[in-house]
Amino acid sequence: MKYRVIQYLALITICYCSLFSQAQSNPYYITNQAPLQPQAYVALPLGSIQPKGWLLKMLELQRAGLTSNLDSVYKEVCGPANAWLGGNGDAWERGPYWLDGLVPLAYILNDQQLKDKAQQWIEWSIANQREDGYFGPRPPTKPLPSVKGVQNTDHEDWWPKMVMLKVLQQYYSATEDKRVLKLMSGYFKYMLLHLPQQPLDHWTFWGAQRGGDNLAVVYWLYNITKEPFLIELGDLIYKQTTPWKSIFTDGTLATVNPFPQLHCVNVAQGIKTPVIYYQRTGDSSYLASVKTGLETIRKVHGFANGMYGADESMHGNDPTQGSELCSAVEMMFSFESMLPITGDVAYADYLEKIAFNVLPAQHNDKFTLRQYFQQPNQIKVTYDHRNFFDDIDGRLVFGVLTGYPCCTANMHQGYPKYVQNLWYATADEGVAALVYGSSDVKLKVRGGNTISFTEETNYPFDDHIKFTYTTNQSVSMPFHLRIPAWCKKAVIRVNGEIIEQPAGNQVIVINRTWKKGDILDLQLPMEIHTSRWAENSIAIERGPLLYALKIEEEWKSGKNNDFPQAFYEVLPKSPWNYGITDESVRKSQFKITEKKTVADMPWNLQNAPISITVKGKRLMQWKEYNNSAGKLPISRAASNGAPEELITLIPYGCTTLRISEFPLTD
Repeated sequence: MKYRVIQYLALITICYCSLFSQAQSNPYYITNQAPLQPQAYVALPLGSIQPKGWLLKMLELQRAGLTSNLDSVYKEVCGPANAWLGGNGDAWERGPYWLDGLVPLAYILNDQQLKDKAQQWIEWSIANQREDGYFGPRPPTKPLPSVKGVQNTDHEDWWPKMVMLKVLQQYYSATEDKRVLKLMSGYFKYMLLHLPQQPLDHWTFWGAQRGGDNLAVVYWLYNITKEPFLIELGDLIYKQTTPWKSIFTDGTLATVNPFPQLHCVNVAQGIKTPVIYYQRTGDSSYLASVKTGLETIRKVHGFANGMYGADESMHGNDPTQGSELCSAVEMMFSFESMLPITGDVAYADYLEKIAFNVLPAQHNDKFTLRQYFQQPNQIKVTYDHRNFFDDIDGRLVFGVLTGYPCCTANMHQGYPKYVQNLWYATADEGVAALVYGSSDVKLKVRGGNTISFTEETNYPFDDHIKFTYTTNQSVSMPFHLRIPAWCKKAVIRVNGEIIEQPAGNQVIVINRTWKKGDILDLQLPMEIHTSRWAENSIAIERGPLLYALKIEEEWKSGKNNDFPQAFYEVLPKSPWNYGITDESVRKSQFKITEKKTVADMPWNLQNAPISITVKGKRLMQWKEYNNSAGKLPISRAASNGAPEELITLIPYGCTTLRISEFPLTD
């Protein structure tokens, strides 16, 4: 009876806080101001969240790897000659791309050397803003010599400024340097004056396709300065932006003959645009269009890992099609942008799927090499041609500049921004943990009190997440917890006592007086579940992790006349052409083995914390074609009497070579 009363009161609190949050606005942080719609959650200042465990290790690897050294490794673009530093070098997106990850990394790690490195670029942008408000590299007065990898422009393209605006926004979040507000206000007045004659796509289509990034920063500045012209500018920017709301709902994404002429990264960035503009309209059809778009992508172009076939252009759902690294980190940023606006659990689930599966599989252990494309069914990584729309310069091999160098500059935002979105302030002046990872957080809550929590977990490899209230002062406030959609029934304990066992796909709010040492324990039982993909193939999932066939690897360096820079190929040392038996799936005959400890760097074959064994059969008719796995045998394909074998699956993010979408065998 006592438990039922506690449960009933908890439910009342949950419902009340959910309604209460819709009508409130957090007074302590930058949040939406009228006429913009109230937002459910509020981003914390950069540096408020400190990662621990494997997340900290990933940031430290970035610091030791390419993120802190790109100005020397990729000197011709990110070095001192860059036009964003006043030189005559690259004047487009790549320098700002790099800073978009360098700045959050520097302030999360509180690394003065990295801060100083980023500061040079920020100071140049601020010091060199023109009187008319324009900022950034200026068109050269005379033609510049052509240098491979360097993109100079003879115009004032809107697109690269959008990236630098994101950089400056993050810098302000960490420092509150008021010069940023002055720069942005001046530049946005310049935009309002010139966009009617020189719209977002005046010079390149990138500006129109990616206008949502610009719009988000305009609204952010409005929430600080409340300058009315910013709302007017926002309407103009949205009007000139590619109509993603229509694209997501009019069947464009569902066409396959021919495939839609939509660039993979533009789709990843554009997916958030209707939600960004929803803040202005309050029209729920903008929110619904994104859900429709994501579902269409999943059905027509989708992979089990959360990405989609688009080896530059959208390209269907065959698991040997490629997905670009830029698309992965931009998809993550889109979900990180939409989650606090909507409070929608689906965006947190989707964010974790990409962060825990796609991202760690697309760079090497030292964060010194990356793949331009990855394949969900990837049986070898070589310089050879494949069935990609764009297939030059070794788009599958691991290198620094292989494929196209944009990813070399853009990949750095992935892990730091994930860390930055582990925690939020709430509209009802509490704290929210909406995506999970070991960390410490400090923030202001109800009554202006500054509080802190420690989060301890081996998630996503373990289902327990422990939150400890570490502040000396007792404070009454709500704590918001996301229950992922994949979790059938969670268990929430406070100081050892069960207070709620909620179903998945919701946010639970616990409203109480928190005292030092209070422990909130969240258990998210992870059950194996399956999903169906191309040619009726099957994927094996557990919690937020996708599992893939463990294939032994041989790494070898390569070089050729087409691409003189060093790169790495990876060849299989064990068979790959397995199907999973239908009986083992129907009877759920999976054996899970977990290591006692999770390594600081868990994302490789040797350190994979979990493995699953299941019965499979080798399909000898499934052979290599065009340097990739051949066409998937339709599920229930005859196995030609092949004997059953136990095959081992490990988390997708731990693999380089893999099969993740399996045929079913008889």
